[in-house]
Amino acid sequence: MLYQQISQNKRKTILLIFVFFLLLACIGAAAGYLLTESYQLGIALALIIGVIYAATMIFQSTSVVMGMNNAKQISVEDAPEFFHIVEDMAMVAQIPMPKVYIIEDPSLNAFATGSSPQNAAVAATSGLLALMNREELEGVIGHEVSHIRNYDIRISTIAVALASAITLISSIGTRMLWFGGGNRNRSNNRDSNGLGIVLLLFSLLSLVLAPLVASLIQLAISRQREFLADASSVELTRNPEGMIRALEKLDHSQPMQAPVDDASAALYINEPRAKEKVSSLFSTHPPIAERIKRLRHM
Repeated sequence: MLYQQISQNKRKTILLIFVFFLLLACIGAAAGYLLTESYQLGIALALIIGVIYAATMIFQSTSVVMGMNNAKQISVEDAPEFFHIVEDMAMVAQIPMPKVYIIEDPSLNAFATGSSPQNAAVAATSGLLALMNREELEGVIGHEVSHIRNYDIRISTIAVALASAITLISSIGTRMLWFGGGNRNRSNNRDSNGLGIVLLLFSLLSLVLAPLVASLIQLAISRQREFLADASSVELTRNPEGMIRALEKLDHSQPMQAPVDDASAALYINEPRAKEKVSSLFSTHPPIAERIKRLRHM
């Protein structure tokens, strides 16, 4: 079952890349049409930006994502118990030792990132390390190490890169349009016929909706992979109660103090933003009560 899931995740990576690049092409065409009357130019520039973002995240994902979340790399001397738990979980999972990071924040949270087990990293907040006992911490780290072993981090890393690229292009396009960056003196040929009006409306809607669609795809993928990581953590630790108690504490955690962008939010083990401000549709994770229920029925 586990190895089938790993193979499925690798296939999903290919599908994910295709869908996101398709969205990039659409939003590039919309921006190009609105700003320069050339959708071909818009598509070309959008795909170039997407390739740059994806390549950067694939080859430098750890440093980029950790920098986005203000995480600092540590050694065994800085947090011996945390470091050794990561080491133990990696050994049981039979993956290379990930780099270890700490985020100075009183909330309870953690995440893993990287494009493969060979360049992966695990980060935890200082609040998590302070409030969880060893069994609970093993459950959380087992969850994150499972993401690494199951190749979830590759999917997440690419999703972060391409969702960020789509948001950037949309933001640039709408701001340039709003502040008059487009050619307002263009001929009336485009706007004086039905097709021109349809293309104009489609382009405007694309600029507005493409980031939303990208986020929904990313979040749907994130929600599904959490159940597998919870179960895989129990497989590594042989201690379902430790994972259950950890989830119960996570459920009562305060949100992260520093703002967390939508692209990074999906990486965390628990929703890092204020839950009352995030609808179920835009939640990065399934309800913790449902995750606990599944673990109790294992």
